Amino acid sequence: MREVDRRSKHTRRVFLKGAATTVPAVAVATSTGLAIADAWADDATTLTPATLKTLVKVARDIYPHDMLTDSYYITAVKPWDAKAAKDPAVKAMINDGVARLDQDARDRHKMAYADLPWETDRVALLQRIEQTDFFGKVRGDLIVSLYNQKEVWPKFGYEGSSAEHGGYIKRGFADIDWLPKV
Repeated sequence: MREVDRRSKHTRRVFLKGAATTVPAVAVATSTGLAIADAWADDATTLTPATLKTLVKVARDIYPHDMLTDSYYITAVKPWDAKAAKDPAVKAMINDGVARLDQDARDRHKMAYADLPWETDRVALLQRIEQTDFFGKVRGDLIVSLYNQKEVWPKFGYEGSSAEHGGYIKRGFADIDWLPKV
């Protein structure tokens, strides 16, 4: 029979030492307005963190998938910072598009687009700018940058390329389990 040592490996001294270093770090983060969930946006060189945060919300509202976490949308949006650094026209288009969304949101709801709690309100704002170059560029780029992530494929049931496995005839062609049997 195995005997379990029930004594705690942590002392009060270790706990207090850890708490003493955590409290100042949390105080600094909250006083500067930084959220731990938005820390990824601080690496941006050209676009502001607020712009990238808004782009993630826009991406989630254009292609909403509840089964996908924000990390996939963040991965899809991050390259726009590099595109904006290379091309001033892209930077201006993104900044102007986000500024217009934020202004429309403030005019209607008295808060920025990314802070709107209801998806239906955000989608209504997106529908107003559907014909703009900003919306077309974001939507078009997301098709590739979001759905071309190999980590996303299994969530949609896509097994990847079949060419190296003999093609679809030998790999899943007759696996139609979603249709009712006749």
